[in-house]
Amino acid sequence: MDTTKNKNWTLESSPAKLEEILPGGAVKCHLSPRNCVIQEGKVGFCKVRGNRGGRLVTLNYGKGVHSTEETIETEAVFHFAPGERILSLGNIGCMLNCGYCHNWKTSQAKYVTDKDVYYYTPEQVVETALKHGIRVISWTYNDPVVWHEFILDTAKLAKEAGLINLYKSAFFISEEAIDELLPVIDIFSISLKSISPEYYRKVTTGWVEPVLAGIKKVYDAGKYVEVSTLMVTDISDDEETARKISQWVLDELGPNVPLHFVRFHPDYKMSNSIRTPVDRLLKAREVARSMGVEHVYLGNVNDVEGTNTSCNNCNALLVTRYGLNAEIIGLDSKGCCSQCGHDAHFKLLGEHQANITVELPEDELSAHEKRKFEWHGDIVSLHAQVLNTEDFEQTVYLRRNYTDGHNSDWKSLTLRPHESYRFIIAKARIDETGPEVWLPKGVNSNLHEVFDRAHFPTESIEEIGISQNDITPTIGYEGKQNMYEQVIKLVSQA
Repeated sequence: MDTTKNKNWTLESSPAKLEEILPGGAVKCHLSPRNCVIQEGKVGFCKVRGNRGGRLVTLNYGKGVHSTEETIETEAVFHFAPGERILSLGNIGCMLNCGYCHNWKTSQAKYVTDKDVYYYTPEQVVETALKHGIRVISWTYNDPVVWHEFILDTAKLAKEAGLINLYKSAFFISEEAIDELLPVIDIFSISLKSISPEYYRKVTTGWVEPVLAGIKKVYDAGKYVEVSTLMVTDISDDEETARKISQWVLDELGPNVPLHFVRFHPDYKMSNSIRTPVDRLLKAREVARSMGVEHVYLGNVNDVEGTNTSCNNCNALLVTRYGLNAEIIGLDSKGCCSQCGHDAHFKLLGEHQANITVELPEDELSAHEKRKFEWHGDIVSLHAQVLNTEDFEQTVYLRRNYTDGHNSDWKSLTLRPHESYRFIIAKARIDETGPEVWLPKGVNSNLHEVFDRAHFPTESIEEIGISQNDITPTIGYEGKQNMYEQVIKLVSQA
């Protein structure tokens, strides 16, 4: 890949915070624990913070991937407003370089080209959320740490507008930077890769101590926190990892903090591996629960135990979840079990606003183009990106198809003149075959397959076609080669 072309996004810079001016024209960046010393004209480890004229600058202020409407479950947040719609924003660069990164095409800035970059002002982000009735802005994907200045400016405006800010991060960040985040961030969903210092050094290129200190700092500050751990096949999917993570959560945060064990898919430098066997995730959950962690969940899996919430006192079902969809069925307004009154440790926002459901006879759609997609293998989520090319508002319609031939109710999305909007569609029922989107004349669209939550695909199926590597087993295995043989067999039968 030629990474020297299409880099106009790097040409403009903005002043950066947390700088230390050094003798000889160098600067030190205090955003992450690396404390990079950067010479004139150079950039730090993240490749998006540099030295211009002896001052620290950021190259990605207001520059990121396309904002996307998702659900709060996408961010490994299960006990804050289940099912809530969020506006997810990711940027460019990262303070880590994890060998398995699911977002490496944007987290590693050298791979980013101009076609992937969208430009925002803080006002535009807040306006988009308000216009579409979204109450939570999520700073996510590659990692928000390196978007520090833009997040501070936008999150302040968002809070003034009554919105909530969610920070989904690996949290390799300095204490000084955390101090600046605390006044504006409401929810921290933190990916703790491991407790092992060796793991962090070898797999993430970072170190674990500041991550642990940072999690403890935001928790002690009274912020809402959930913790997730990616269980990487044959590296961190063992019982000992689950036990050490669980013990740290119990000792430093408490039994009520939700803990997620997340399924890995092969990617980036570790594409020759396999997806985490689900029986290992189930065992990790069993270990954590046996140790006293009250709310333990599995991520990137469907149709297995460990995604719903039941009351720990009377076992009543409180929240059902399928994929990235959630429904509250047994909670009162205070987040307690509506059957026995036990505190289930939920924070609720009241009725969450859904897309508008409409009655719409098909004969009214004769002038619309239909885009239909069928779920296959592990591809059970899509990003749909739509662009209104007209000078007037246009409405897009969406429904779901089921195995018995029936369809869901129509939902509508109204686009402003020339608005580009991206939103997630995730499989919501076991008998759902896939979605269809109806587009009026003058609205263009692209569909992007989403392999796992918190994954931002940069290429659409219109560009690269339907994924041919989507079948992964959900059972344990005896030896990696045996599993590869099973995968090949499954793919050949599909």
